[in-house]
Amino acid sequence: MESVLKKVEELALLHDKIDIKTVKEKNIKLGLRNEDGSGVFVGITSKGQVIGYEKIIDGEGVETLRPVPGKLYYCGYDVADLVAGKEKEKRFGFEETVYLLLTGELPSQGDLKSFSKELARRRSLPGEAKEIILNRPQHDDQMGSLHTIVSAMHLFDRDPNSTDLKDVTRQCIDLIAKLPTIIAYNYCRKLMKKNNRIKLVEPDTDLSASENFLYMLSGKAPDRFTAEMFDTMLIFHAEHGGGNNSTFTTRCVSSSGANTYMAICAGIASLSGHLHGGANEAVVRMMDDIKKRVKDWESVEEVKACLERLIDKKAGDKSGKIYGLGHAVYTLSDPRAVFLEARGEELARMHGREKEFALYRKIAKMAPKLVRDKKGKVVCTNVDFYSGFVYQCMGIPKELFTPIFAMARVAGWGAHRIEEMIQGRIIRPSYLSSLKGKNNYVPLCRR
Repeated sequence: MESVLKKVEELALLHDKIDIKTVKEKNIKLGLRNEDGSGVFVGITSKGQVIGYEKIIDGEGVETLRPVPGKLYYCGYDVADLVAGKEKEKRFGFEETVYLLLTGELPSQGDLKSFSKELARRRSLPGEAKEIILNRPQHDDQMGSLHTIVSAMHLFDRDPNSTDLKDVTRQCIDLIAKLPTIIAYNYCRKLMKKNNRIKLVEPDTDLSASENFLYMLSGKAPDRFTAEMFDTMLIFHAEHGGGNNSTFTTRCVSSSGANTYMAICAGIASLSGHLHGGANEAVVRMMDDIKKRVKDWESVEEVKACLERLIDKKAGDKSGKIYGLGHAVYTLSDPRAVFLEARGEELARMHGREKEFALYRKIAKMAPKLVRDKKGKVVCTNVDFYSGFVYQCMGIPKELFTPIFAMARVAGWGAHRIEEMIQGRIIRPSYLSSLKGKNNYVPLCRR
């Protein structure tokens, strides 16, 4: 087997490497991105819009991109306004955000109340689904477990393969409601020494989505500040435009006519990749390493030297990356990171982690300039830079960082799936052949 694997690897490296010259000559959009880094338009959506730069045209008609402070919109509404609105009214806002993404409109009080009740009513899992969770092999891969159970949910659907809009909408709402329960149960199963359904806490229909999830994890109702902060995190992660990898994957699979469960599982699979959903875990690992290496956290010189070693691939995981820095669209700022930096101090103070948060802030201020000076790139801290710290303060284990991302983003996946089903054209880009010519077949006895 080893010799076969080695041969496959050698031939793959020989035939599958990209010829950069050909890429430029043929104007191939690797990663569906233009040469200036902007995304290639492959569709139209009303769900989310991410802004990190603006196009300007000079006197000679030359078009360039200019970095601007980041903005995130859901169905035309600034997410910062959605969060500010729910905070001013002292209520939870994730359910409102889900309604907005699915319908394109903000709900009235009556609509929000009835929709929230419907989501709460759908949180419980069938007994057979609980048995699948309890009887699966015990392991630590929470995203793999989530994928398995969401896939199995088609077994409990009276018409899982229907592409009728009413059925698709029902399925999406059902999964949005049930993902928090699946995630909580998967993690509780990991902690069990023996299968025990009694230890699986039933959802509380009187609680908001954020309150209920935290309650199901610990068996205790969370304090109001923590629940509201978690609610904001869910809003921030609910949607990010059709071009992010997991949403685009969901749309690709949906465009083939695949059922809702397959499409959402595709989104989960995409999010499980470390380049998409695992960034905040990487930030926590990086920060743990920095905290060990830097003796004086208040020393600008020490922190700077440590960051330079990271960039120079002499420290950390030797990747040359400062995790939590940079984004495919945002340039000067990520609006979600701006909020978390402003609000994180209060959370850090509540949990006696002010010095640690001050270190985060120091790095957030210094790192973009170092990257610009050393690599010539304009970058900013993104939401992942702070989200892991926020979750840690809430007592949420690292294994659940990415599943929580999925728990929120399923709202966007569902909204984009419905939109894709309405637009109805299979996604099928082209690939240029890397081969220089045709090969003549050689009989096996002569090879």
